[in-house]
Amino acid sequence: MQNVLTNLLGIKYPIIQGGMIWCSSWKLAAAVSNAGGLGVIGSGSMYPSELEDNIIKCKQNTLNPFAVNIPLLYPDLDQHIKLCVDHKVPIVITSAGNPSAYTSKLKEHGIIVLHVVSNLKFALKCQQAGVDAIIAEGFEAGGHNGREETTTMCLIPLLRPHIKVPLIAAGGIGSGQAMAAALCLGAQGVQVGSRFVASHESSAHESFKQAVVEAKDGQTQLTLKELTPVRLLKNAFYEKIESAYALEATKEQLEQLLGRGRAKKGMYLGDLEEGELEIGQVSASIDKIMFAAEIVNELMNQCKESLKSAQIQMS
Repeated sequence: MQNVLTNLLGIKYPIIQGGMIWCSSWKLAAAVSNAGGLGVIGSGSMYPSELEDNIIKCKQNTLNPFAVNIPLLYPDLDQHIKLCVDHKVPIVITSAGNPSAYTSKLKEHGIIVLHVVSNLKFALKCQQAGVDAIIAEGFEAGGHNGREETTTMCLIPLLRPHIKVPLIAAGGIGSGQAMAAALCLGAQGVQVGSRFVASHESSAHESFKQAVVEAKDGQTQLTLKELTPVRLLKNAFYEKIESAYALEATKEQLEQLLGRGRAKKGMYLGDLEEGELEIGQVSASIDKIMFAAEIVNELMNQCKESLKSAQIQMS
């Protein structure tokens, strides 16, 4: 399945793996790239030395293009950008910040730049900043999310008439059927996060992977909008957040409750009670842990069958 996005990125399939903190190390990125998608190293949880090690190992384990996801609010941002330039990372995905801050600098070094948005306003800013493609992430997505609560089904057709660069749908994409729907809405590709959390190559703790597999519908919630909106799997920590809201907690009190290292505690160290468990609504549809290549192949097969079935039904 070749299109403008696969040609831009040099990949076989229009599938981008989400750059999820604590879940997206070189092992997952290399596996997805080797399977024909775009593997992504999630640098948001890495010190510069860790990111450099991940870039080197990813290059050693795949000859195909891969990307580094860089949240623009990261403290060591300049060092991360420099590492991507020095190691000639082919693609950088920026998020959580102003797309004009680093786009030109990265492109000057031949790096393809994608940026993540959750509304039309920032999509237009991305286009003005010169990004090569835009990832539009709906409210269904796990982890940090947009405040608008616009679903992917609404966001893609909202952006499509205004965006000239390739558009990538994210949020709620965990199957080939959802991928086909996104393509029909006007996206040229999809970003898949939660489905790859429950993969053998994911760096997430096995207990967290199992919690994702066991999740039911209604067990995730977007919360902490006063800080940075985040979709979490409901657990003891989430219940503490709800109790704090019931007591009309201030922003400062919510910050104190969140503390530091909650995401690492939950997703990487496997504390399912007190950890921050970031995952999307699509977790309710995930019922087994698979190898990354199996996930990519399943997505593509389901997508092709869905598009074929839709064409037959309309003829």
